[in-house]
Amino acid sequence: MSDNKRGRGFAGKGYYIALILCAAAIGITSYVYYRNAEKTREVSLQETQEEILVGTMGTEDVPVLATETQPQTQATVPAPQQTTPAPTGKKTLKTTSPVAGETISGYSMEALSYNQTTRDWRVHNGVDIAAEAGTEVCAAAEGKVYTVYEDDAMGCTVVIRHDDGYTTKYSSLADNLAVKAGDTVTMGQVIGYAGDTAIVETTLGSHVHFSVTHNDEPMDPAEFLALGQ
Repeated sequence: MSDNKRGRGFAGKGYYIALILCAAAIGITSYVYYRNAEKTREVSLQETQEEILVGTMGTEDVPVLATETQPQTQATVPAPQQTTPAPTGKKTLKTTSPVAGETISGYSMEALSYNQTTRDWRVHNGVDIAAEAGTEVCAAAEGKVYTVYEDDAMGCTVVIRHDDGYTTKYSSLADNLAVKAGDTVTMGQVIGYAGDTAIVETTLGSHVHFSVTHNDEPMDPAEFLALGQ
């Protein structure tokens, strides 16, 4: 074959190769374009679906995207109602002297006093009030008779308990008492009569030995009587 023919044959083959390459390039370009278009369409479709989904969700269904803490609503607790304390019904203790007369021996628990009957020095837990035999002796305050008994040293005795821990004792009474244990008495009510039954105070004659305790501790009868003033 001549050189001339070989050149024309080679030129013809080159044409077809170029044509094939162009077709391949067009195919690749079309394929890339198609893939990009598909991706774009998928993204657009997904966004459209998300918008539709969010549009149909209620307020409580939409996810919270913010990261800052949401304020919590605190329940309102009603303030406690103030109540007025109920009255206690406590009354002021009223007092009166158990008998009218002169005080012949005073209260002396911090110093010794001389006893004419026993002829010695001793404390004196009450006051001795002079009164003629048979003189009425009254309850110094309202209360309840705790006991009635014959004391070996102080003679015929009545003990009355009162509010707030006070107790009054009446000794050297005549044996014809007007009350008994368990009786409720009012202030000024007759409980007995003056006598001279206290053998450790016989030199004093007819009188009433009046003593007071507060919470079982000796107390000056004058201070007790001052409570009612």
